Amino acid sequence: MTHDPDHCLPDGTIRFLPSRLNHQPVIVLGLTADEMWITLIAAALVGAGLGTVAAILLQSIALMPSGIVLCMGLGLFVGGRLLRRHKRGKPQTWLYRYLQWYLATRSAVPAAWVGGHDLVNRSGLWSTRRSPRP
Repeated sequence: MTHDPDHCLPDGTIRFLPSRLNHQPVIVLGLTADEMWITLIAAALVGAGLGTVAAILLQSIALMPSGIVLCMGLGLFVGGRLLRRHKRGKPQTWLYRYLQWYLATRSAVPAAWVGGHDLVNRSGLWSTRRSPRP
């Protein structure tokens, strides 16, 4: 193995750290594992509600798990596409910070639980002003 003086030290240590080394890998439809689980859990909760209503109306208990599975499949594909579109061009932690902000602004109990008091919330105009060139 040759030592490239730009990338390796004489002892073989790499001079740089790849920027994507600690990023979560993309699993399904552009979603990471955590984002996929968030999408699936939300879809399962919707499916449980719809399946329960369908099971009561049609008097068939088998519709509840069927509704959950159907909504999870649809939620993964539809929700995955929507979430991928929303997170395009944003930092990797965007979804987690958005959920943290959403819970922190809705109630005090979830805010304390998710660390919402650590967020910087400022409403108003932000502007960037250039100073005159010398």
